[in-house]
Amino acid sequence: MSLDGVRAALLAGGLGERMGPLTARACKPLVPYAASCRLVDFSVANAVRSGVPELVLMSLHREGDLVRHLMAHWDDRPGTRLHFGPNDELLRSAGPPAPGGSLPERPAERGTADALSTNAEWIFAPGARDLLVQHADHVYLLDYAPMVAAHRASGADCTIGVQRIERRYVKLFGMVDVDDDLRVRRLVEKPPEPTSDLVFTAFCLFRVDALREVLAELVALGDDGWQHDISRDVVPRMIAQGRLVSAFPIPGYWADIGTVDRYHSEQLKLLELPMDPELLPRTLAAAAPRYRSDIDSLVGAEIPAGAVVARSVLHPGARIEPGATVLRSVVLPGATVPDGVTVSDSIVLAGETLAADRRGLAELS
Repeated sequence: MSLDGVRAALLAGGLGERMGPLTARACKPLVPYAASCRLVDFSVANAVRSGVPELVLMSLHREGDLVRHLMAHWDDRPGTRLHFGPNDELLRSAGPPAPGGSLPERPAERGTADALSTNAEWIFAPGARDLLVQHADHVYLLDYAPMVAAHRASGADCTIGVQRIERRYVKLFGMVDVDDDLRVRRLVEKPPEPTSDLVFTAFCLFRVDALREVLAELVALGDDGWQHDISRDVVPRMIAQGRLVSAFPIPGYWADIGTVDRYHSEQLKLLELPMDPELLPRTLAAAAPRYRSDIDSLVGAEIPAGAVVARSVLHPGARIEPGATVLRSVVLPGATVPDGVTVSDSIVLAGETLAADRRGLAELS
């Protein structure tokens, strides 16, 4: 189906504080992933693949770096226009800032709903009937067309992606309760005692006029009258008002990468999936990474004779020396595992050269 009338809003302003050393020198959306791309590339690729006519970037931290990446890799895709919000006119006339350069500072935001409010001029510009809200740290491959079709057929004010996960992990996400017709009865962010195994995948579709009304009501409450969050305020308010909020089950793999542990474990989980590496977004190297079944690894770097690699993800530009051992680990671009050094169950950071064995995530510097 045509996605005419759909505009995407890409939330990319988080600090990524729980990502520890992974975001010490890079904004969270630009953290490398799957030996193929950066985190932000998944959501952008999904929008481009689906034919979303326009995607509005909503970013704050190290915005210049993120803009350079998007303009270099995604700005020439036919069918999807990237819009850089308040900086769009500047960037279209002057081009991206030089490495190390920055864009004009913008006011701080307290949550994801604030991002929608402060970018209202661009996300609510004429021409959009529905707004697709995406996150820049989610890993999944999806054509949004069936979700848009279901959203419009139901007449919903909001349609949220949902997926079933192990009950013990639900407390990390937004728990969703639905009725037999997939109408959302409740959305509870990070419940201490989950009563459902269904979670909000945090990307969703809003009917533009309904979202504008609810946002205006929340802003009128004042800074301390709400939590400035989409899943804590906007969607629950819609449910409480009796507006139709529908759930759309998301098939296949989906992951929210919010911590060092999930960054490590979810990349290794890719090794278990029947996923063709050729389908991954590709911005780190011209060639796709290879899955090597003999060592159960996703490989974007050379493995010399004498090195031992098993169940790991080797990013392009990583250097594994003869005599090195890499087990159940992620080795990032520019990292080096020297001869005689073992890394197991851990991450070697971009540009890092290990000076000694590293075993486990707790040893990350």
